[in-house]
Amino acid sequence: MTKRAFITGITGQDGSYLAELLLSKGYEVHGLIRRASTFNTSRIDHLYVDPHDPEAKLFLHYGDLSDGARLVTLLSQIKPDEVYNLAAQSHVRVSFDEPEHTADTTGTGTIRLLEAVRLAGIDTRFYQASSSELYGATPPPQSETTPFYPRSPYGAAKLYSFWITKNYREAYDMFAVNGILFNHESPRRGETFVTRKITRAVAAIKAGKQDHVYLGNLDAIRDWGYAAEYVEGMWRMLQADEPDDFVLATGGNFTVRHFLETAFSHAGLSWEDHVRFDERYLRPTEVDALVGDASKAYEKLGWKATVDTAELARIMVDADIAALEHGGEPWIDKVRLASWGTA
Repeated sequence: MTKRAFITGITGQDGSYLAELLLSKGYEVHGLIRRASTFNTSRIDHLYVDPHDPEAKLFLHYGDLSDGARLVTLLSQIKPDEVYNLAAQSHVRVSFDEPEHTADTTGTGTIRLLEAVRLAGIDTRFYQASSSELYGATPPPQSETTPFYPRSPYGAAKLYSFWITKNYREAYDMFAVNGILFNHESPRRGETFVTRKITRAVAAIKAGKQDHVYLGNLDAIRDWGYAAEYVEGMWRMLQADEPDDFVLATGGNFTVRHFLETAFSHAGLSWEDHVRFDERYLRPTEVDALVGDASKAYEKLGWKATVDTAELARIMVDADIAALEHGGEPWIDKVRLASWGTA
């Protein structure tokens, strides 16, 4: 029988890649989208087929993680084999400006969805999108056994989601897992995230449309991987014999400055000529270094990242330059569907 999946956050970067992956595996995919006065499905428009078509495999449903009753209704109707909770207010810097909203969506939203699974009485496997921001001030390398020390409202909300997912696994014998994903980017990344902000600026400067880009801390160290590969790891976690928690990461460490150098030099530019500092982009509490140890995912799931940060920067720059030349967004970047970054 055809497997059925339910994805919250399907219109985001990870949700769009995950939907592509599951559809390529023959799944029927259901996604949760928020009602808006304008269309907000651009990342998945290329996947959409009229639901009246008998060959349709992607279906979208209005709802929100703030509405527990709606979640129970949807899960009872859809009866998914797998649930992927990717929805969140996911911008760390913004979480300092909107801490209550972040707590409600990124934290409390998770228990609403877990409780909806329980109340609907469905036999499903649950994936919770966790984050390397859980580690915060704890020095790298960081693995599944590293102590947590979040340094932002976003990190604290994700910490709640991590533990409540684990609690439901133990309290209700639910197949529920946490994927602790380190920074993962792509041409589909939101424009306000630092990597995409940089690569869009490179494209615009190269085209003569702007002169400078304003950034904050250039010394922060991050383990940046390719989001298109990471969704394969999510899926593999739900195919395991037993539920467990896993880190997904490349193991590399790049500073923001190093990312700048790679991105600008790939376009034949010098970053020093175009980057300006703006203290508004600093966090009240900074996370100095996040570098993941994904050896457990390799040993137990056979998953390993193949795209390092330097290659990722070049992929994103090329996509943004091409998008600017053609007047569109690079949502459909070239992805090797046959490999998906597996070992």
